[in-house]
Amino acid sequence: MASLLILGKVAFAGVGAVYLARQCRKPSSRVGRVLARGMNASHGRLTRWGLSHVEVGPRFTVLDVGCGGGQTIDTLATVATDGKVFGIDYSADSVAVAREKNRSWIERARVDIRHGSVSRLPFPDQTFDLVTAVETHYYWPDLAGDVREVLRVLKPGGAFLIIAESYRGRRNDWLYRPAMALLRASYLSADEHRNLLASAGYHDVDVFEERSYGWICALGRR
Repeated sequence: MASLLILGKVAFAGVGAVYLARQCRKPSSRVGRVLARGMNASHGRLTRWGLSHVEVGPRFTVLDVGCGGGQTIDTLATVATDGKVFGIDYSADSVAVAREKNRSWIERARVDIRHGSVSRLPFPDQTFDLVTAVETHYYWPDLAGDVREVLRVLKPGGAFLIIAESYRGRRNDWLYRPAMALLRASYLSADEHRNLLASAGYHDVDVFEERSYGWICALGRR
């Protein structure tokens, strides 16, 4: 009987881990919305570090792909003071949380948040000065193709910035590999991030690491 109870607890924990992994990939229902709001707080320092590697002009038109709970959109809107910030996410619940977070910006027509996929961005060619992707590219369905789709909507000279806190070869990498496998996430090294952008047609590609925290950002230009 004791063995059965132990097995039952292990099975329950496994099911719970899978459920949370799915919610990280695509937040849904009440649990997903709670996670999306939590990401606003947990990704703040990472996002600020990543954005320090790129200029955000006051008149920029910016897109945040996989906008989650909307904190990055809020941060960008405070910098692009005479521009406009768009967000897109394939989770309807994340879109709802992001719109709630950025309600005042939306009312002033400074922010526009849409439900959609990175694989088919609902924007014309050469729309954006900057596209950001914070803690999201792991889950893109066709990473190489989706990175090329981002290139399509960038203006000439525009920048694409990937910001992430997990990458192959980071500090304590052995702890992250099982989690990334559970999430069915792309887990790239620093060189693989560089090659991803270069192979898609980006120029002036740079990769930055903050090894003490295990952060990475990859920057490429059209």
